[in-house]
Amino acid sequence: MNAGAAMASVDPPVLPAWRDPQAWARAADIVAVLIALSLPWSTSLTGIFTVLWLIAVLPTIQPRAFLTSLKQPICAVPVAMFVLAAIGTLWSDAAWGARLYAILPTVKLLMLPVLFYRYQHSPRALWVFTAFLISCSLLMVMSWIVAYDPAITLKSSLDPQERGILVKNYIDQSQEFVLCAVALAYPVNTLLRSGKILPALLLGALALSFAANMTFVIVSRTALVTMPVLLAVFALLHFRWRSIAIMACGAILLAALAWVASPQLRLTVGSFDSQYESYKEQNASTSMGMRIEFLKKSLRFFASAPIFGHGTGSTRGLFERAAIGQTGAAAEVIGNPHNQTLNVAVQWGTIGIVVLYAMWLVHLLLFRGEGLIAWIGLLVVAQNIFTSLFNSHIFDFHEGWMYVLGVGVAGGTLLKAGSRDAAPVNSRR
Repeated sequence: MNAGAAMASVDPPVLPAWRDPQAWARAADIVAVLIALSLPWSTSLTGIFTVLWLIAVLPTIQPRAFLTSLKQPICAVPVAMFVLAAIGTLWSDAAWGARLYAILPTVKLLMLPVLFYRYQHSPRALWVFTAFLISCSLLMVMSWIVAYDPAITLKSSLDPQERGILVKNYIDQSQEFVLCAVALAYPVNTLLRSGKILPALLLGALALSFAANMTFVIVSRTALVTMPVLLAVFALLHFRWRSIAIMACGAILLAALAWVASPQLRLTVGSFDSQYESYKEQNASTSMGMRIEFLKKSLRFFASAPIFGHGTGSTRGLFERAAIGQTGAAAEVIGNPHNQTLNVAVQWGTIGIVVLYAMWLVHLLLFRGEGLIAWIGLLVVAQNIFTSLFNSHIFDFHEGWMYVLGVGVAGGTLLKAGSRDAAPVNSRR
């Protein structure tokens, strides 16, 4: 054997773990699973794991490739929302503390380009979504237990409106359960079509368990409105009109049975009318009445500064001035008008609305393809759009991170698949 052959046979040196990008990549994917597991349970743990994930993913990033990826609209538009919030501090009349605090809800959007980049190179996207499903399933079991014995709850107060809530609140829990229940429709349908009846029945039973919890334990009004819309989106994408008509009849029958069987469901639905009547007749500060007041006032604030808005962090000050001399619902002061579009419009005007809707649009278009990952991404974006009619869910911690994690992981996976599909074309040039 000559010297050249001997040198060629020598194995390459083994890098220590702390210098090996592949080791950091595996660590980042494990921490992403921990983020998904912790999100339904703890705000603090989610924040800690997010910082650890950024530390782990940093050594895997190739700066030139990452900077090139930022030019994509799916990355550039979320960054633009953060930049607009930062620049918006310059024309706001709020205290600087309020201005800086109002930037924070947009910071999480900076994670999207990093997630897109990481999951273009990771085969472990399903780990994240499976972890979230498992975590929500455990939370659902605990919700049934807490509904039976409220003393088990970890919340400091036993509010009757928080029945069946172990941690956080019924709005966050309902968002999670709706997302899981509707997301499971895709694998159930796929398994049934391939003749795998037992796995389909098991996943179907899990989806029905989420729906049953929302029917008999507790559900938010937002979830009640958006879940039928999301199911309709799934049906339109995956079934023919005859099948849709049959399923619609079945859904109406199930809804009627749930209505008869669940006092909690009747109470939740009935609150729409009762709260509206109390607001109209007595100017009562009901949830429905306050939302109407927030809507009317926010539209006036937007009309007074339609192009650039009133600046970052200005919302609470505007409501405080509008509440002077008012009573009841009209006297309520808030820094969040409970509508994502108006939250953006009041602070950054039409420019902010354009950026927000551009972000939703480019992310929707990203998930036009077939497959489970595309369905999950589409569902996350669609849910956020519909629920943002009633809340500022991009800026809320829990729902905002559901959006960032779901869109980032699913989007990166589809970008990887797209580049793989394009490779043979490029190689022939």
